[in-house]
Amino acid sequence: FGVRFGDGKPSIDTDKLRGWKETVVKKLTGGLGAMAKQRKVAVITGVAQFADPHHVEISGPDGKKQVVRFDQCIIAAGSQAVKLPFLPNDPRIIDSTGGLELEGVPGRLLIIGGGIIGMEMAQVYASLGSRITVVELLPQLMTGADPDLVRPLARRVSKRYEAILLETKVVRAEAAKDGIHVWFEGKNAPSEPQMFDRVLVAVGRTPNGKRLAAEKAGVNVTDRGFIPVDEQQRTNVPHIFAIGDVVGQPMLAHKASHEGHVAAEAASGMKSYFDARVIPSVAYTDPEVAWVGVTEEEAKANGIKYGKGTFPWGASGRALSLGRDDGLTKLLFDEENHRIIGGGIVGTNAGDLISEVALAIEMGADAVDVGRTIHPHPTLSETVMFSAEVYEGTVTDLYVPKRK
Repeated sequence: FGVRFGDGKPSIDTDKLRGWKETVVKKLTGGLGAMAKQRKVAVITGVAQFADPHHVEISGPDGKKQVVRFDQCIIAAGSQAVKLPFLPNDPRIIDSTGGLELEGVPGRLLIIGGGIIGMEMAQVYASLGSRITVVELLPQLMTGADPDLVRPLARRVSKRYEAILLETKVVRAEAAKDGIHVWFEGKNAPSEPQMFDRVLVAVGRTPNGKRLAAEKAGVNVTDRGFIPVDEQQRTNVPHIFAIGDVVGQPMLAHKASHEGHVAAEAASGMKSYFDARVIPSVAYTDPEVAWVGVTEEEAKANGIKYGKGTFPWGASGRALSLGRDDGLTKLLFDEENHRIIGGGIVGTNAGDLISEVALAIEMGADAVDVGRTIHPHPTLSETVMFSAEVYEGTVTDLYVPKRK
C-alpha cells in the first residue's frame, strides 16, 4: 500500500500509495463501464450542455461536437469545490480533488475549513506525516454534527495536529518561493503570518446547475446553482429529472444513487418517490463520526420531547480490546412512543455501525425493539443495543440510575 520498511523505520512511498489508490478507482470506474456495456448503455465522454428541451450538445475531448436527442433526461452533474477569490493562483493551493492526487507530502499543511471534507483531508495528510493546521470560522469542528460526537475526535486530533484555530479565518495569502504566507483574523489567530508548504481549501461545494445551459431546455436553476425537483426527482420540465448534489443537500453519494433509482423508475412510468425518512452522514476521520435522523440540537430547536440513551465505549469489551475506548454511541427517542428518532456514533467503524440506527428509524422501531434484539458479543454493534437499554433503564453493562 506504499508503506516501506528499509532500515527498520517505516517510510511512505507516495508513488506506490497513489498507484494503489488509482488501482482501486480504476476497478470501480471500470466496473461501471462494464456494467453499462452489459446493459446496452452508450457512454459518451465529453462536456454536455442543453441545446433545447430535447437535445444536448456534447464537446468531446478531441474538440469534436455532437448532438444527442433524448425523450427523457436525468441531470446528474454534481458539484465542484468552492474557491476563495482572494487566494493566489498557485499549484500549492489545492482543493480536495488536488489533495487526492497525492503529489508528495507537504511538511506543513494548512486546511481551510473544519467541516467533514477538511477533517478527512487533514486525516490523510497527518497519517502521511504532514504537520497540520486547521482553520475554521465557526466555534466547532464539523458544524451540524452533535458536539458530543465531535468532542472525542477533537480531543484526539488536537494532540496530533500543530494547531486547530476555531472562530478564525484566513484574510490574505501570498505565494513566495519558500511557501504560501498566510494571514489570519479571529479569536485564535496567530499574531504573525504563517508559512505553509501547501494550502488545502475545503470550505464547501457548489452545484454545477449553472454550467449546463439549462435555460435552453426551460429548466429552472436557482441563483446558487441548484435545480429544484419534486419527490419523483422531476424538474419543472416533466421529462427532465435531476439527482445528486445538483438538487440540494445533503451532498452525499448514497443519497444521489437512491435518487437515481427513483428518477429512472419514474421516467419508465413506475410510481416511485424519494421518501427516505433519514439519510445517514459519515466523516471518515479517526475516530469516525456518523449520525442519522434528528440530532439533539435539532430536537431542542424544534421543541421535540425526546429522551436519550448514551453508552460510552469505555464499557465495551470489544472497544477496550481494540485499544479504542474513546468512542460513544448515542440514541434519541420520542418520549411519547419511545420510537427511535435519531442516533450518533463516534469511534472505530462508526460509519458501518450507523446503518442499524438508520434501519431502526425507517422501520419505526422503539427502544425495546432495539434493546431486545440479541447482538453478538463482544462487538461494537452491542453499543447500539446498550444505548437503547440505557434509555429504558434496563442496562446491566453500565451503572445508570434508573429513570423516574
